[in-house]
Amino acid sequence: MAVGTVFLLLVPYLFKQALDGLAEEGASVTGTLVPIALLVVLLNVLNGFFTFVRGKWAAEASEGIVQRLRHQLYAHMEKLPSQFFDRSDTGDIVQRCSSDVETVRVFMAAQIVEIARVSLFLVVGIPLMFMQDVRMSLISLASFPILIFFAYFFYQRIRKIFEDVDEKEGQLTTVLQENLTGIRVVRAFARQDYEIEKFSKANQAFRDLEMKLFRSLAIFWSVSDLIVLLQLGVVLISGGYFVAQGEFTLGSWIFFWWMVQTIIWPVRQIGRVVADASRAVVAIGRINEILDETEESVEPKPDSPVNGTIEIRNLSFSYNDSDSVLHDLSLTIQPGETVAILGPPGAGKSTIIRLLLRLYDYAEGSIKVGGQELNSINRKVIRDSFGVVLQDPFLYSKTVRENVILGRRNAAHQEVEECARAADIHGNIVDFEDGYETVIGERGVTLSGGQRQRLAIARALLKKPPFLVLDDSLSAVDTKTEAHILRSLAERRGKQTTILIAHRLSSTRLADRIFMLDHGRISQVGTHQELIAIDGPYQRLWAIQGMLETEIESALSGEST
Repeated sequence: MAVGTVFLLLVPYLFKQALDGLAEEGASVTGTLVPIALLVVLLNVLNGFFTFVRGKWAAEASEGIVQRLRHQLYAHMEKLPSQFFDRSDTGDIVQRCSSDVETVRVFMAAQIVEIARVSLFLVVGIPLMFMQDVRMSLISLASFPILIFFAYFFYQRIRKIFEDVDEKEGQLTTVLQENLTGIRVVRAFARQDYEIEKFSKANQAFRDLEMKLFRSLAIFWSVSDLIVLLQLGVVLISGGYFVAQGEFTLGSWIFFWWMVQTIIWPVRQIGRVVADASRAVVAIGRINEILDETEESVEPKPDSPVNGTIEIRNLSFSYNDSDSVLHDLSLTIQPGETVAILGPPGAGKSTIIRLLLRLYDYAEGSIKVGGQELNSINRKVIRDSFGVVLQDPFLYSKTVRENVILGRRNAAHQEVEECARAADIHGNIVDFEDGYETVIGERGVTLSGGQRQRLAIARALLKKPPFLVLDDSLSAVDTKTEAHILRSLAERRGKQTTILIAHRLSSTRLADRIFMLDHGRISQVGTHQELIAIDGPYQRLWAIQGMLETEIESALSGEST
């Protein structure tokens, strides 16, 4: 860029020499113009070549830097704690990782180079002008401080507008992302008109801010154009006057006219640079908000896999300084034991699992796994030790087989089939058009709720973890399927520690022990037979569910007759 700039700025100097040479007595047009014309052509060719190289290298540099930035952002987010995602909108995060990163790329590819180019024009061009004539140089550069000050003032004003535009774009992306994710719910409740109106309001707010931004840009460009044209007019009139007075040569006049045109338009473009810099600064700030988030702690990996007794003592926990979810909770789960954790919604059942997986860290009480304090165990190791099936499991838009082998990529197909049979999903899979190679839709949308749960159970079983957790993961299957899965789990009793979280008590009869939770505390502990024999919440729940099942069966029988 530096070499190309020097070549470009030498062109007006050569024109000056040519015109002044022609003004001398006995000057030959051929002898004066031809060599200079050839030199001008050569300089322009060289300038074009170096401009090409500059653009190529600038693109390679900016793309490489932005590629590393994307990777750094994604890798960093993979290590952020759950609290970050609890308080963040998915659409806003997506916008920061896509639109904001693209803004940085554009600024680096074009405007940083433009800043350097303008700087070189000033550093090289201004000395050349002063070497020719100080008075004319001062006249020619009179508007430059005004342009630079106006650009700085504009930058201060427009930066806040860019921040508002980015925030509104993030809100628009969030509305779009939520609507597309929940499109079936929207249609099930006939909420299309409401969602269209909701999107329209967000779209209108974004459009209004964009218009405010464009109006500001229009004012800048019109005012800066006026300043530039006035400066060119001053150079034209002043130079003509000096030539008429015999104080200036025609070549010098053309030289200053050319130099001012060559330099002032890039300087005027500093406004665009400032506008893009404002957007880039906002984008970098939004990206840094993510990069500045503290990652999850990384503890040393233990020498052996985590296994053994789960011992919880005097555990209390709350989310984000809200009311406590768990209160002085204590329980013990022996290796190979199958336990069930029951309780009303909000009792803290799922919170216990999240703490065991170190999705959140506790501050009061103790959780030990295999005799080691949980907060001191490497997060990846502890999560590898658990196989978790959630009530609404997440499935990837990949083949059935790829979803099942997620936890064990090298599993043999025979093992995949065995786990699918244990989860009572094999029969459904072989009926699919491509069997285990059938591609399921995003989030498993082409499967029923029960099929998604059973596929997730197969995935967890194939992983063969020391600890298996079923978090209300039989809620979408029928009674016959549930019985089959429970029999499969019973056959594995003693081979792995199993934790069942359920609302249907038919699942709990498999458990060696049952823990009843109420408002974050253990209210009852015992086997199924022990708990139905004594007055308490489990007995009442068993009676209510049994009564409901009897009434439903009676109603269905009455309808059939």
